[in-house]
Amino acid sequence: MSVAVRPAPMTIAEFLAWEETQELRWEFGGFAPQAMTGGTVARDTIQANLVAVLNARLRGTPCRARGSNLKIEVAGSIRYPDAFVTCTPLDPRATVGREPVVVFEVLSSSTARTDRVEKMREYWDTPSIRRYVLIEQDAVSATSHAREAGRWTGRVLWAGDVIALPEIGIEIPLEDLYEGLDPEALRAPA
Repeated sequence: MSVAVRPAPMTIAEFLAWEETQELRWEFGGFAPQAMTGGTVARDTIQANLVAVLNARLRGTPCRARGSNLKIEVAGSIRYPDAFVTCTPLDPRATVGREPVVVFEVLSSSTARTDRVEKMREYWDTPSIRRYVLIEQDAVSATSHAREAGRWTGRVLWAGDVIALPEIGIEIPLEDLYEGLDPEALRAPA
């Protein structure tokens, strides 16, 4: 199927109106639409586990985890993170999540540069975001970046570590995100 992409540049409002008429999902990096592609079983498993674990631990709080079907507006861009947590009530008809506090991306070879550079800059420039977690899909590992005293710090996590999320009052054992996946198979060459 061929999809006509509207000529750039666009504003966020123009992008959101345009995207409503599209069959596929698109991100907006502040200039032009960028098509979203599919993922792997590992990525899907990690994302599903992440949202389930977050919501189980957030039960009874004002915070709620959302998956990649809901987009967020960050620093002049529209993104579909793999998961994010917001503690602000959302209109049930909303298509854009507001005021994310914690954002998660599951890295793949095709998205790692965008996640580590472009999105990181956008997330860091969004005042409501207090933590950005990059999760590896090829190994039990993650990097957790936190906003502390106006600066960003990062910590690499490995098997046996816990992702501390004091911004939302919970912790998650890293292995919980990989439930249903064989760690040895993740590292095996494709």
